[in-house]
Amino acid sequence: MRVLLISWEYPPVIEGGLGRHVRKLSEHLVRDDVEMHVLTRGGGRLPTEEDRHGVIVHRVREPPFPKDVDAFVRWVSSMNADMFDMGMELCERFEFDLVHSHDWLVAGAAEGVARGIGRPWLTTIHATEFGRHQGWVNKYPQSHIHACERAMARSADAVITCSRYMRSHVASVFGVPASRITVIPNGIDPRDVEPVVPDLPGLRAKYASPNERLVLLVGRLVYEKGFHLALDALAPVIKRSGNVRFVVAGTGTAEAELKRQARRLGLQAHGSFLGWVGDDMLHSLYRVAEIAIVPSIYEPFGIVALEAMASGCLCIVADTGGLREVVPGDGTVGLRFPSRDSEALGELLEQVLTDDAGRARVVAEAREHVLRFDWAAVARRTRELYQGLVESASVPTPLADLAEPNPPGVAARAGSGVGRRAGSSGGFGGAKPPGVAARAAMASWLTRPNGRSSAGTRRRE
Repeated sequence: MRVLLISWEYPPVIEGGLGRHVRKLSEHLVRDDVEMHVLTRGGGRLPTEEDRHGVIVHRVREPPFPKDVDAFVRWVSSMNADMFDMGMELCERFEFDLVHSHDWLVAGAAEGVARGIGRPWLTTIHATEFGRHQGWVNKYPQSHIHACERAMARSADAVITCSRYMRSHVASVFGVPASRITVIPNGIDPRDVEPVVPDLPGLRAKYASPNERLVLLVGRLVYEKGFHLALDALAPVIKRSGNVRFVVAGTGTAEAELKRQARRLGLQAHGSFLGWVGDDMLHSLYRVAEIAIVPSIYEPFGIVALEAMASGCLCIVADTGGLREVVPGDGTVGLRFPSRDSEALGELLEQVLTDDAGRARVVAEAREHVLRFDWAAVARRTRELYQGLVESASVPTPLADLAEPNPPGVAARAGSGVGRRAGSSGGFGGAKPPGVAARAAMASWLTRPNGRSSAGTRRRE
């Protein structure tokens, strides 16, 4: 089996957890005898094509993405057009069985290539704009991204989510039958979180003295991650105990406000905001902290909780979303607090910070628990889904055909239809030849909601 996987990030280009997920999944699929080709983006220094641990990586050259929202949407459109071009060129060289894309950022290119060669299109939805913004998606750019995600979910032949919570969320928000959605959890390899900082005691001494407890907060500093709730909980705990310190590792749009909140609460002398940290530093922080808090308001899965547990750091998580499937509610491998309840979090913190024996028991159980989230099992279940899609006699008509026209994603490109198997039905209903199907798929992502054009200005080659 040969698969074309499309992602906007792949190591060494990393923007978040998605790139790491795609890498581990692809490498384990290779071990399961799947020939994996990853189409992604890269800068000028990275090769256009290379073999990375058995995965064939193909890169389109893209400039760094802009911070301005309107410019970013145009950049995404341009990237998809370039990916579509390279994808169709790859189809001249390789006969792919399936196209697998990750999130809305590459949906236009993925659908265009899949329709162009008459092969199934599978998409993994890691998170949604609706969830990130608590349903407030009526205004641009949230409305644009939400519309793209909805079209992607309804047009793809199958959808993967990382938790049962996300399956229910995607089915409800996008109107996709749950039967079209397969739950395959994220995985973790405990060897990947081994610390590499040579002097762990020295690292800990930078942030806490021997008689102090260190609390760790990790992730994107955005509202939905709930770090403001953790600061509210920490303030009275630190005031009463005096021997608790905290470290915040991450950056994001809420960073400045969180720092202001820490000053208002009188916490500035009791903690550190480190900004972005690399994996080496992050994995070492897990090892030197007593507790990691995951206070999310919206959390599709909760990979930070898995990393903390694998590292021997007791994990306290909000009782919400996919975190419930990572940390059971019986308190044996981690602890939960009612979502959005900073007072309850503070009470729980005080309990565990003073119970060394209880904390050690939970940490030991957690190390065993994380072994259930094995990348080999994730790859095996993904391969089974691949096989089922490939063996299907016909590709189902996408729900988007019954709804409003698809929203934007990429600039229109003329598809050549190359790489189509002899005797292929053309897929997606079977009525259009591959070149027409590719052009139609790309064109369906051209017109942006709110009357704006998404094509933007194409960069010069």
